[in-house]
Amino acid sequence: MVKGRIFSGMQPSGKFHLGNYMGALENWVKLQNEYECIFSIVDWHSLTSSFEDTTKLPDNIFQMAVDWLSAGLDPEKNVIFVQSQVKQHAELHLLLSMMTPLSWLERVPTYKDKLQQLGNQGKDINTYGFLGYPELMTADIILYKADTVPVGEDQIPHLELSREIVRRFNNLYRPIFPEPQVYLSKASLLPGIDGRKMSKSYGNEIPFGASPEELHAKVKLMITDPQRIKKSIPGNPDVCTVFTFQKLFNNDQTQAICSSCRQAQIGCVECKKQLAEKMVTSLADIYNRRLELEAKPDYVREVLAHGAEKARKIAEQTMAEVRQAMNLE
Repeated sequence: MVKGRIFSGMQPSGKFHLGNYMGALENWVKLQNEYECIFSIVDWHSLTSSFEDTTKLPDNIFQMAVDWLSAGLDPEKNVIFVQSQVKQHAELHLLLSMMTPLSWLERVPTYKDKLQQLGNQGKDINTYGFLGYPELMTADIILYKADTVPVGEDQIPHLELSREIVRRFNNLYRPIFPEPQVYLSKASLLPGIDGRKMSKSYGNEIPFGASPEELHAKVKLMITDPQRIKKSIPGNPDVCTVFTFQKLFNNDQTQAICSSCRQAQIGCVECKKQLAEKMVTSLADIYNRRLELEAKPDYVREVLAHGAEKARKIAEQTMAEVRQAMNLE
């Protein structure tokens, strides 16, 4: 049976948190056994909104590679590389930009929303790079003739644009690229410790690969039922951040925990203690692998270099076809 090919990437825009893992990376680890997977740290994409200061970029790339490997991505099963190390991404992006109508890019729903959102934060991102983000994303995907792309719902308009660009190229020149299909990721939505969306900008995140001590400290700070000011008052798990985590990390005990909370048989301190211990156990392998990988930076860089070498071979084969179809060689 021939496996489908997946391409997906992440921007190295800062340190990973547990929400990033459960929102995407956890799915990648499962998909690597079902598909031929190509995963890229898309550093050029990070410049579309953070081009002013790139001093942290090298460390962010290294830390993201460590995160991926510690989460369980196997470099023997997958192609894992840094986008800028495969220059064919830039070449295909340039060629696609010659034939893509400007109106297609301007109509992407997230474009104006994000332009306004970041503009309100004082960022001037009214640049071609930001406008052309979906174009570069298309080049990333079709350079490897990926037929499947795992995305969240917010990325579906970008992928539909990719499909339109593919159809236009195939009609103008000759059929080279498959139209990439959506693989809608079933993400485990993890709130921050204050109940809002987990985000570094809110300061409510749990670091990916956190130590047991960090996990205990973060769980202690989690928001519980605000109406339950003492143990003797029955609680409402439906409004409790701790219970949301219990459902993900202690699923076989959630009914008992829910019942005990509603009947005031367990207090918030004890509930948090149980959760923290369960999280430490569940995430122990990731934490230990991360410690080992951080101590072997040469190995991590070797994985990325080897991945870039494999990616370049695939990419150059595709670009040879593209150049021939466009009469560029």
